[in-house]
Parts: sequence; structure tokens; C-alpha cells
Amino acid sequence: MVRFLVDGMLGTLAKWLRIAGYDTKYSPRWDDNELARIARAEGRVLLTRDAELARRRGLQSLLIEEGDLEQQLAQVAQAFGLSLDHPFSRCPVCNAPLENVPKAMAWGQVPPFIFKTQDSFRLCPECNRFYWRGTHWQGMCERIRMLARN
Repeated sequence: MVRFLVDGMLGTLAKWLRIAGYDTKYSPRWDDNELARIARAEGRVLLTRDAELARRRGLQSLLIEEGDLEQQLAQVAQAFGLSLDHPFSRCPVCNAPLENVPKAMAWGQVPPFIFKTQDSFRLCPECNRFYWRGTHWQGMCERIRMLARN
């Protein structure tokens, strides 16, 4: 599976690649030299809007030409033949793999209404965020389906 590194101008793209299940490192604080070092050291594909950075030797990179998120996702999906075998498996905030947890673990950690109405929870072991299928779930699924069609 392709692993990505995303430059500081593409944070929303990084989040959605994580939601799609792809190991995607991102920090708005990394400069070009740090991005190049990480990409080389970890064998990651660098996604960037910086043409000069994309041309650096020894980097596997993709110059993101589009400004619209849907078009960015389509460009990455087409360039790397992304499959969507593991959506919603990574934390969109910190990139760690999510863990299925018993409902009881969510007690006191999520709003009472959510605890009452949801049966399935996932937990990020790194940043301790809980995830569940909320009202936004259908919209996220549709965006993921669009990515799969490209």
C-alpha cells in the first residue's frame, strides 16, 4: 500500500487520504528540506503543490495541480490506482490506526446522547479520540465512493 507525505499546503488532502485508509504523514511545520528527508528515509510519496520540491532528486512525488479537494483526490487516486479496502481505519487527526473498542470504553468519553444511540466505537490509541458513525457519516461515505470511482 502506498504511504504518503503531504506538504503544509495540503492539510485537507492529508486528512481525506487518512479517512480513505492511507498512511499519510503531515505537519504544517515541516520545511522543504524536512519533507524531502522524511520522504526519502521512509519511502513515502510526497504530495506537494511546490513544483521545485517535486523535482528534487531521489524523491517519488506528485505535483498536485488542482486547488479543489475533489480534484486533488481524483488526481492522487488516478496516479496511484488507489483502492478503498480500508476506509475509516486511520485517525484523520494523527494518522494512527484506529482500534475497535467495546461500547463501555466510550462511557464518559463521548456525549451521553451519542453513547445512548451508538453501538460501535473506534478509538485512536495515540490521541485518544473516539469515532462513531454520526450524522456526517453518509457524506463522508459518499466522498470516499467518489474517490473510488476515479
